[in-house]
Formats: sequence, C-alpha cells, structure tokens
Amino acid sequence: MSGRQPEILAPDADGIARAAALLSQGALVAMPTETVYGLAADARNDRAVAQVFAAKGRPEFNPLIVHVPDLAAAEALAHVPQTARDLAQAFWPGPLTMVLPLKPGAGLSPLVTAGLPTVAIRVPAHKAAQALLRAFGGPVAAPSANPSGRISPTTAAHVADGLGDAVAAILDAGPCSVGVESTILRVDDLRTVLLREGGLPREALLPLAGALPADTTPAAVSAPGQLASHYAPRASVEIDSDLSDPGAVRIGFGRGPEAEFNLSPVGDMVEAAANLFAMLHAADAMAGDGGRIAVAPVPDHGLGRAINDRLRRAASARG
Repeated sequence: MSGRQPEILAPDADGIARAAALLSQGALVAMPTETVYGLAADARNDRAVAQVFAAKGRPEFNPLIVHVPDLAAAEALAHVPQTARDLAQAFWPGPLTMVLPLKPGAGLSPLVTAGLPTVAIRVPAHKAAQALLRAFGGPVAAPSANPSGRISPTTAAHVADGLGDAVAAILDAGPCSVGVESTILRVDDLRTVLLREGGLPREALLPLAGALPADTTPAAVSAPGQLASHYAPRASVEIDSDLSDPGAVRIGFGRGPEAEFNLSPVGDMVEAAANLFAMLHAADAMAGDGGRIAVAPVPDHGLGRAINDRLRRAASARG
C-alpha cells in the first residue's frame, strides 16, 4: 500500500455520483449495506473483479455475491425458479442471498462465479446501496470489504483500517444496522438448501422454502462464507466461555460475569448481531497479536445461529 487514503464520500447525490463514476472506471468502492460494508466492483469487468481478489487476498475458488437493485435485474443474470421468486417477493430487498442457475450470456466475469454454473445474487435494502446500484446501472460484485478471513467491517473506519489504499473510495453511511452477512440459500428447480446462516433467520424462510437442509461447510465451496476458518481476529478466540480467564479480553452476552464488551446486556439478538463484528474488532485491538478473546455463550436460535456460526469460524484453527 502506498499510504494514500481512500476518498470518503457522503451518501448524498454528489457522493453517489462519484462512487458510480469510479465503478464505471473499474475502481473499487466500499459501499454500505444493511449487513456489512461491501467491496464493490463492476461484476462484468474482469480486471476490476481481479482487483477485489487482490485487495482481499481472497482465494479465487470462493465466489462473490452480485448485488442488483431488484428482481428484474436478477432475472437478467440467472434463472429464477418459482420458489426463488416467492422468496424474493417476500424478502428482497433485504439480507437474503440466493445462489441461482447462471443464464448463458449473462455477461458476468467468470471470476465472480469462480467458474461455477451458478451465481449468488442479493438485492440490498440499504438506501445508499440502492442509490449506488441504480446510478451505476449494472451488477456489482461486493464481498465484505475486509482482508479475506478477517472480521467483517460494519463501519467505514473498519474498511479504511483493513484495506487502506486498496480501495479508491468509501461511501460512508455510518454503522450497518443488521451487522452480520446475509443468509445464503441455493435454490434450483428441485430443492432449496441453506448454505450460510445470516441476517434473515431460517424460521422466517421455512414457510416458503419448506424443509431446509443445510450445507454450510462443504468440501467444495459454492458460496461466500463457507470456509471453516473465517471472520478471524488476530487474537485467538474461545467461544462458549465462562469469562473466567483473567488474561483474555471478554465479550459477554446478557446478564453474566463482568466483561470488557457485551453484545447485548439485555440479551437482544438483533442488538447482538449488529454489535458482533464491531466488538470483535475492538476486542482484537485490545488483545493484540498473540492475545486471547473469550466470548460468552449465545443462545443458538434465530439470529443466534448466525452469530454462533461466525464465532465458530472465528475460533477455528487457521490454515
């Protein structure tokens, strides 16, 4: 990195126009979504998408999520089975990504799909993300705007600290409201499979998706966020901790032992999800290299499953 800082753009008309122009020029722009900040690039531009992988240090077998403004734009890229259409009408825009059969001639860079015959698509609900997608006028590949495998960014400062001058600009709209990445489903004409727990609890999906088998850490990665070791701080992470280790930076949940941080003192899952990555960032900075982070148990239901999924991957042995 050269030390040059990215442009910080306000989420107003001028900032949106500048961000759209940079995307059109093949540059990388960090954009806010309701889940986390995404590292956006023109999904049709091979060189721009390659820069995403280079900036993140991301394995090229890990596909990227394509962001579009609405279902019609998704249908230009993928075959949308009826179940996917029903889910889209219920939950788009929002924190749901669907892996769908890629249409021939969709025009996406093959780097986006990692050479697979499917594409992961999401319609974000964030006002600034929607404005940028419509101003840009094309599909945007946007994985989380952080070094691959590290804690996801929920503020512009997290992006700047993690990526620095690898990103041309950051569209700064403040903290993300959901705070964990989107739920990912694979949907085809035969069945629907859960690939990643996320900001939309599976209970909400069941009436439309039916039985929802899970394939969240497969032998062959078919969607973002499926690597066993992911979302990792520099410090080691102990989960389901009683927070008794005096040498660890402690993250609590609900009423319990004293801790440096608490995901939600009142045990609210939405608050905990929104705080998760920001508190992991802060605890990691406090612990330092070689330090330890201890995290209290989080109930494994609703959004708690997504929180625990991220914590398990953060605690997993590093490759």
